[in-house]
Amino acid sequence: MCFHFKLSKSEELFKALGLKGHSVNGLYDGFSHPYINVVTQDSPKEIKHFLWGLIPSWAKNDDIKKYTLNARYETLKTKPSFKNAKRCLIFADGFYEWKWIDKQGKKKQKYLIELQNSQLFFFAGLYDQWIDKQTGEIINSCTIVTTEAKGVMREIHNSKMRMPIIIENNQMEEWLENKEINLSYNFKTSEV
Repeated sequence: MCFHFKLSKSEELFKALGLKGHSVNGLYDGFSHPYINVVTQDSPKEIKHFLWGLIPSWAKNDDIKKYTLNARYETLKTKPSFKNAKRCLIFADGFYEWKWIDKQGKKKQKYLIELQNSQLFFFAGLYDQWIDKQTGEIINSCTIVTTEAKGVMREIHNSKMRMPIIIENNQMEEWLENKEINLSYNFKTSEV
């Protein structure tokens, strides 16, 4: 699962990718449902800010966002919350996971996971638009797509064995165009 990540890269990197708009750097905690930086299938060259915790267009209220911070890749096409969502990319340059030291998870070690070269990357994401029927407010929201943990992530995220799908700069178009992505990661990890 992925509930905490960071973004600290400068605006020049976004401009180098030909993206318009501004990004908001910081440490993000999914449980506070912040607005995070995304590019979407519909606007692949524009930085937007969406609520983290996907609210499907059909939802009666926004309570579902507590359960949709992440979406399992294996069930994207079958789970009602995700099957009609569109693809997006979520900016990051590191994320945090906790390794369980004991079987109950009472003792944990926090890790920062980055790409080997500490470069900007994207989480594979999904987004949807929801309209609050009481206020008429339009809310764009998103979720991070996860998959089975591989390599060093199996050792670190040893309780649920999940990890976010990482999209590198040269894979952006493929993800946004609903193409299959060749996943291979070269992570750098450090205890925090």
